Amino acid sequence: MRAFYKNNNGLIEVAEWFPHSWINIECPSPEEKRYLLEELQIPEAFYNDIEDIDERPRIESENGWTLIIMRIPVKSNDVKLPFHTIPVGIVFKGEVCVTVTFHKTEMLTDFVSYTQRKNIDLKDNFDLVLRLLLSSSVWYLKYLKLVNQKIRLAEDNLEKSIKNEELQALLQIEKCLVFFMTSLKGNDILLHRIKNIKAQRDSYDSDLLEDVEIELRQAQETTNIYSDILTGTMDAYASVISNNMNNIMKQMTSISIILMIPTVIASFYGMNVPNALQDNPMGLWILVLISIVLSAVGVLLFKRRRWF
Repeated sequence: MRAFYKNNNGLIEVAEWFPHSWINIECPSPEEKRYLLEELQIPEAFYNDIEDIDERPRIESENGWTLIIMRIPVKSNDVKLPFHTIPVGIVFKGEVCVTVTFHKTEMLTDFVSYTQRKNIDLKDNFDLVLRLLLSSSVWYLKYLKLVNQKIRLAEDNLEKSIKNEELQALLQIEKCLVFFMTSLKGNDILLHRIKNIKAQRDSYDSDLLEDVEIELRQAQETTNIYSDILTGTMDAYASVISNNMNNIMKQMTSISIILMIPTVIASFYGMNVPNALQDNPMGLWILVLISIVLSAVGVLLFKRRRWF
């Protein structure tokens, strides 16, 4: 999908491109790929880098073109991985500025609406990059709230019954947080590299830079907090499971010992040698009674030690 936006107190969608307008392409089709590589003449290496789902945040230049890759959060339909991150590439040169992503995102649509609500004018391409970084940090925080809700739900389910499904849900959330932490760290490194570009250092909006740093730091700290909480929760439930297993083993051992009592008695009197009850017509019932009494005594002893 291809869209063109002009900068006029906020980004306004227009029908065609003109100089200094922003081109946003999501999930490019073969025709849009040809448009990027042949008409705009974006380096093919840049296009391939953006297509790589594992591409890390970075900035580089080639033939006058500048590529900036950041990672933004997205919600997926995959039950095993409800949240993950994807690369977004910002490519610009002179009057051309293009953002390319190979996944559908909520963030970019919301970003356009936000600029319209706040009547934001984008000064240049780097101003667009900084505002996209700010928007991505805000969306990380939004999704982290949803992650926190999933953690609480999993904890509530675990309090009722410890099952593999609940533990697997916590593992899936932990995987999401690992993706978030790695991507936020990469975006933070990218921000510092952008700040240190000598040719642009004096043109940055200091208030905007501060906002980006604050939101990015908050997203990182929140992710770390949730990750620590989740790790502690999983360790606690692992200890609970281990303790429950020990109790079950104690009970099984106690039952085995109690069941050994009648087995030992029956073994003694089942031997092919003379014994005191061999001619007694009540011998069988006497042995059964002795076995029951000794087993009952064993049960009482184990209960007193709370092994049952």
